[in-house]
Amino acid sequence: MRLHDLPSPNHDARPDGAPADMLILHYTGMESGAAAIARLRDPAAKVSAHYIVEEDGRILRLVPEDRRAWHAGVSHWRGATGLNARSIGIEVVNPGHEHGYRPFPALQMAALCDLCLDILARHPIPPRHVLAHSDIAPDRKEDPGELFDWEGLARNGVGLWPADESGVWPTAGGCAQGDPAALLAAIGYRTDLPLPVLLRAFQRHWRPERVDGSADDATLARLAAVAAACG
Repeated sequence: MRLHDLPSPNHDARPDGAPADMLILHYTGMESGAAAIARLRDPAAKVSAHYIVEEDGRILRLVPEDRRAWHAGVSHWRGATGLNARSIGIEVVNPGHEHGYRPFPALQMAALCDLCLDILARHPIPPRHVLAHSDIAPDRKEDPGELFDWEGLARNGVGLWPADESGVWPTAGGCAQGDPAALLAAIGYRTDLPLPVLLRAFQRHWRPERVDGSADDATLARLAAVAAACG
């Protein structure tokens, strides 16, 4: 894996003693990769990420991992807030829902997987902390979205996908399976937002074939499976 350094000025010190124990994946959501890179390096924009992965698989390092990049914004997971302090952020070039959302090329996903594995080898990031921007900010964000190959990453050791190799998800019994709010909270989502908002965020990550915010039986089964895997 080859990295190209293209430093951004948009970073500051991590709080003393804060480990990088979360990996947060984004799409750039701009019309071109060049525009996204320019914004992430613009001091006036006050945004950045540690890395950006282009569609051809090229990886740019913008901020050192021991510094706090400014990518998560107002964010929450498993009771923690202000997740820039404890995360590594990767921007994946894609125009996003506003500019012609499209599948992520295989070469790009392969490079991203290699980068993630490299990061995971250096930091205490459990699978349940490999997250979408939409997971940690479900009322504001929808990236990297339903076309992102979370399953493929997990099959290669990046993140959580509790289905078997044939795509069959486990089922979980008990009354908790019928309580989507409790299951979402057990996974890590904040609890003070409307249930459909949280369900759509969950579906974008773990049930991308149906992102409608409804707690149908299949969504409930996957909620229970992910909650059990996060425990």
